[in-house]
Amino acid sequence: MNPRPAYFRVLLTFLRNSLVRDMTFRANFIINTISSTAWVFMNLGFYIIIFTYTDTIGKGTGWGQFQFFIFLSTTLLINSVIRGVFLGNAIEFSEQIRTGSLDFALVKPIDTQFLISLGRIDWSAIGPFMCGLLLLIYSMFHIPPEDLPGVVQVLLFLFYLGCGVVIYYSLMIAMAATSVWLGRNKTLLDFWFYITNFSRYPMEIYSGRWGDPLRITFTFVVPVLIAVNVPARMLVTPLYPNQPAEWLLPGFAVFATIGSLIVSRWVFTRSLLSYRSASS
Repeated sequence: MNPRPAYFRVLLTFLRNSLVRDMTFRANFIINTISSTAWVFMNLGFYIIIFTYTDTIGKGTGWGQFQFFIFLSTTLLINSVIRGVFLGNAIEFSEQIRTGSLDFALVKPIDTQFLISLGRIDWSAIGPFMCGLLLLIYSMFHIPPEDLPGVVQVLLFLFYLGCGVVIYYSLMIAMAATSVWLGRNKTLLDFWFYITNFSRYPMEIYSGRWGDPLRITFTFVVPVLIAVNVPARMLVTPLYPNQPAEWLLPGFAVFATIGSLIVSRWVFTRSLLSYRSASS
């Protein structure tokens, strides 16, 4: 008997079971997919209206219409993965802590964080994900040929896209784990939206008296800004930093990804040590 669980096979089982569950309730799956896709088109229409009045988002930033659409598609790709894979599980984790059903996960012969994070997959998130992918391809055909990214830039984009997912996930699972001490964290979804709302726009817009503190806080303290900005910058050229320190962002993104994962793992394990089962 293999003492170590086959995590990849377990993940495939989660994916298959979640798909079977969604297909069992097809009407609900279709409605969720359509509603989330419609939200994407409404947001896209909003930005199209904005670009009828201006050529760029921020004077001299380089974020023209299709450059910004690449940024928007990057946001959609990351948020779709987070929503489809992790968001529902994080919310359910909070409920498992409150009700005591976390006991069943703790006795399983597999890493608890892996089980909690990937237990249920929301396949309806495939709608926004495909919208983001199609918008990315469409935007790439509308930027100047001399600005098209090379193979290295595309590979870096995929790498930093993964970094963005890890940063988002780390923040989410750490927030969900606080339910052990708070008793019931009903505001997880709302607080998550408030925090990540700052990453929906290029970091260049956060300047001035009020913008600079926000940019610093959500870049170096809670690094949600770099989750989207860094991968998008890999495809959008030429975007030159306004300050020499911004050249360090790609390197800091790797550091922030590793650091976020370590901190979230520490918070998660500490929360389990403080957890009291339903029978205690």
